[in-house]
Amino acid sequence: MRTYSAKPSEVTRYWYVFDASEAPLGRLATQIATKLTGKGKPMFTSHIDCGDFVVVVNSDKLIVTGQKLIDKRYYRHSGYPGGLTETSLGDQMTKDSTKVIEKAVRGMLPVNKLRPDRLKRLKIYAGGEHDHAAQKPVSISIKGAK
Repeated sequence: MRTYSAKPSEVTRYWYVFDASEAPLGRLATQIATKLTGKGKPMFTSHIDCGDFVVVVNSDKLIVTGQKLIDKRYYRHSGYPGGLTETSLGDQMTKDSTKVIEKAVRGMLPVNKLRPDRLKRLKIYAGGEHDHAAQKPVSISIKGAK
């Protein structure tokens, strides 16, 4: 019996909607990363991008546990001496809550040539409305999922 390997022309992409106000950030990000990579599909092939499109709504109502709004920090460096800047999760949520989810999902995707294309299929919206109703996305609830 021969090993099956998916071809890019055989990939069918579906659309899914996740609500960020239903589950904590880490649990949400792992479910999104799984859909973007296509690991739940039987045709999954590691070197072919088999993933789906993911729409995330209500990023303003993101749930985090414990004191993460105060304690969790995001760092970036300008490249100059003394150019380290840190931002707390709470401050980043007030500036742009979509970046928090994008950074969490980006960290859970494998680091290879497929990662930028997978991140392009991630659509994040701060409110409850999105522009992708024409694609008939399937809503996925993470509340009961373990």
